[in-house]
Amino acid sequence: MTLRLAVHDGKVAQVAWDGAGCSISMASASVLTDLAQGMTVAELHEVIDSFREVLRSRGKVHADPELLGDAAAFEGVARYAARVKCAMISWVAAEDALNQAA
Repeated sequence: MTLRLAVHDGKVAQVAWDGAGCSISMASASVLTDLAQGMTVAELHEVIDSFREVLRSRGKVHADPELLGDAAAFEGVARYAARVKCAMISWVAAEDALNQAA
């Protein structure tokens, strides 16, 4: 998976991804691109941190739909450790892109 993220004036100006993978990884990347568009860098970092916390909790931490929007639907993935990486791959790539843009 390749993820491209552009930041202008402290806001996410563009997010796009390309690649192939399982349905979870592609759906997660699609939700991320829709959610991140127009967010500030700080807001997106907060959302990524929250998403990571939910997915690594093995179902103990519930997703906040106000913060995560459609990404809250991935809460159930947390119960399947082998699938957490699938849902996280684009989010980790976005986090890396944000860090490189800073």
